Amino acid sequence: MSHGTRKRACRRRRWGLLRDRRGATAIEFAILALPFFLLIFAVLETTVSFTAEQVMANSMDRLARQIRTGQIVPAVTDQAAFRQMICDDIDVFVAAGCPDLHFDLQSYASFDDVPTSIPFSGPGEIDTSGFKYAPGGAGSINNLRIIYEWPVYTDLMKSRIAGLDDGRVLLYTTTTWQNEPF
Repeated sequence: MSHGTRKRACRRRRWGLLRDRRGATAIEFAILALPFFLLIFAVLETTVSFTAEQVMANSMDRLARQIRTGQIVPAVTDQAAFRQMICDDIDVFVAAGCPDLHFDLQSYASFDDVPTSIPFSGPGEIDTSGFKYAPGGAGSINNLRIIYEWPVYTDLMKSRIAGLDDGRVLLYTTTTWQNEPF
């Protein structure tokens, strides 16, 4: 083979490689797969935690209505039984026994006295020391706060989604009402 023929064959091979598109889809997928799956996991994590928070809010509304109308009597229902009522409502999304569930149910002299923030003892640590089960009687002003420390399941998303130090998201719902004269 002459020098010119070899040069033309080499040039043809080079142009052939540049025009060859086999494997381009695999390369493009490899480049786009990580951001795509990160986006999918972020959407799933957010959707599941938002749904769990809505289930928790529905449970809170139902229990608050029962207290407001006198169906739940504080003298008969103790703190453990009330906690179990909350846990039974949200057990679709949480671990058995609701280990990360906290609630605070108290009566107040006026609506201005009702707490408006989540108590923290330090950065990313919830302070539950002031939480009680002390609902008032007829005509009293009550506040129910339910907090659940929701785990973030996708390790790649923990640094972006988690708000607590241990890699969890804080699900929080609260309501304030005045009991009916039952």
